Amino acid sequence: MNSGLFPQPASFKEKSRVYDLKSRIDWGEPALTIIDVRDRASFNEAHIMGAISFPREELVERANASLESERDIYVYSDTDEEAADAAARLREAGFQRVAELTGGLGAWRAAEYPVESSSVVA
Repeated sequence: MNSGLFPQPASFKEKSRVYDLKSRIDWGEPALTIIDVRDRASFNEAHIMGAISFPREELVERANASLESERDIYVYSDTDEEAADAAARLREAGFQRVAELTGGLGAWRAAEYPVESSSVVA
């Protein structure tokens, strides 16, 4: 193992903090997907930069159609309970590396990390 000469991104954990995900993004690890399981209106209002919208009622169907089962997936919602439920559903569907992003968008914003909006603001 590296003795600290070169910083390493955070390792994959089933319950991840926003700092862990941000360090992986900053490190340039493209082999991960961020899924927002909130409703489409909430997603359009604001979401983690780079996240995709898979509302909970479409989650497993859309994930099966577009993601590899061994891909690292980070899931967030309005509550940690909703994220945990979504992650459990993905694991049951055969996805092997699913992380719940604790604190969701609120924690991401509190850390002042970038968010995107898909809606037009007047």
